[in-house]
Amino acid sequence: MTTELLPVALLDYGGGNVHSAHKAFVRAGIATRVVSTPAELEGTRGVVVPGQGHFRQVMGALGSSGFRAPILTAAAAGEPIFGICVGMQMLLESSEEAPGVAGLGLLPGVVRRFVPQQGATKVPHMGWNSIDKVGDSALLRGLSCPAYAYFVHSYYVPITVDVDAGAVTEYGEPFWSVFSQGNLHATQFHPEKSGAVGMAVLQRFREQVLLGA
Repeated sequence: MTTELLPVALLDYGGGNVHSAHKAFVRAGIATRVVSTPAELEGTRGVVVPGQGHFRQVMGALGSSGFRAPILTAAAAGEPIFGICVGMQMLLESSEEAPGVAGLGLLPGVVRRFVPQQGATKVPHMGWNSIDKVGDSALLRGLSCPAYAYFVHSYYVPITVDVDAGAVTEYGEPFWSVFSQGNLHATQFHPEKSGAVGMAVLQRFREQVLLGA
């Protein structure tokens, strides 16, 4: 096990609820630096990409902030990347929410929109739902499942996207609610809104990913 010396960088690019996410990471024992310019990434290890709102809006804000290239560089260097909510979707190539807008392209695949079903699923998917482990994601290691997390989203990462491990949630159809692929990690739900389960996921990010347990 290595010693955690450097803080993770929580990106403040105008596309996520940074304040509550920062508080949650700190509660989980993770040294966290909120950064609003690429220059502030110096002296950090790992990048947290939050996301809230329309895919076109958040990708535009990310590009304007200058963070796109540093994220890609960090990912290529093997640094831990953690996407949250739309930040998870941004790791893929594109989204049906904004045709023609490129995502970060760190994983092949397209983010899809839920299809409402008469008398059944409504859009957005909102509220508590279960997550069930698939494989051995570092974010879920040792966590008893099914566990419950809080969701608010209309678009999802389909299970056809090929990842090493994660968790699947059902809402009309199955989707990835958590995934780990190499040094890429993500949750569709907001850990800071998901009570003990959200805190457990963040603690595992610290222990299993940042500390290399």
